[in-house]
Amino acid sequence: MVARRRKRAARDSENRIPSPSGYTAIPIKFSEKQQASHYLYVRAHSVREGTKSTWPRKRTLFVLNVPPYCTEECLSCLLSSCGPVQSMELQDKPDLAESLKEPRSKFFHPKPVPGFQVAYVVFQKPGGVSAALALKGPLLVSTESHPVKTGIQKWIRDYADSVPDPEALRVEVDTFMEAYDQKIAEEETKAKEEEGVPDEEGWVKVIRRGRRPVLPRTEAASLRVLERERRKRARKELLNFYAWQHRESKMEHLAQLRKKFEEDKQRIELLRAQRKFRPY
Repeated sequence: MVARRRKRAARDSENRIPSPSGYTAIPIKFSEKQQASHYLYVRAHSVREGTKSTWPRKRTLFVLNVPPYCTEECLSCLLSSCGPVQSMELQDKPDLAESLKEPRSKFFHPKPVPGFQVAYVVFQKPGGVSAALALKGPLLVSTESHPVKTGIQKWIRDYADSVPDPEALRVEVDTFMEAYDQKIAEEETKAKEEEGVPDEEGWVKVIRRGRRPVLPRTEAASLRVLERERRKRARKELLNFYAWQHRESKMEHLAQLRKKFEEDKQRIELLRAQRKFRPY
């Protein structure tokens, strides 16, 4: 009896899928021909109380270990049996800052990082998350109804997707610029309202305005100004105009050559002492 229990426990431990604490493992396969399974680790997305999040609570599923060949469309098809998917986003790492983000642009966004990713899946109803946590699998990524393109076909599709639609691009740029102009106008209005009004400690913020933009008082800006002045002075100087200037420039050149020669001699001696003589 004890031996049977031990065998049953050993068999159950072998059949149990290893997963991180708090996550549920879902086995997937690329196609029916594949024998080994890949595992997605999922859990309900949650944040601390009192903090804002980009993803809605109770309707967002957080997915780990998403393979490179699994796109947003493929992942939506895999989880479509759990309920209608409202939105989906793949990222190279989880969001550490629990704050609201700007909507992602269709044209202006960084290249996706190759490799395994994480995903945030938002369902239309909270029941989709609980249904996804109860999935057993294995689920097929590439099927006859939704085949996943690989090889040359994938490259052709990626190239076609890289060519943007001019009209859609113009609409997105105009929308962004309108929002930006509105934001700048609100900031200027707020600055005018606060101008001359002392803060809690009695300090008055003075803002300089004019036609010419004011240079930022940073170290990089100061270095650029100094470099510009140095080049301006160098253009005005007459080099080797007098005979004594010509002699001094020759003497300085010879001194530099002698110094370099002595440094090379010391370097060669050091290399010889280390028995690693590399003259070049």
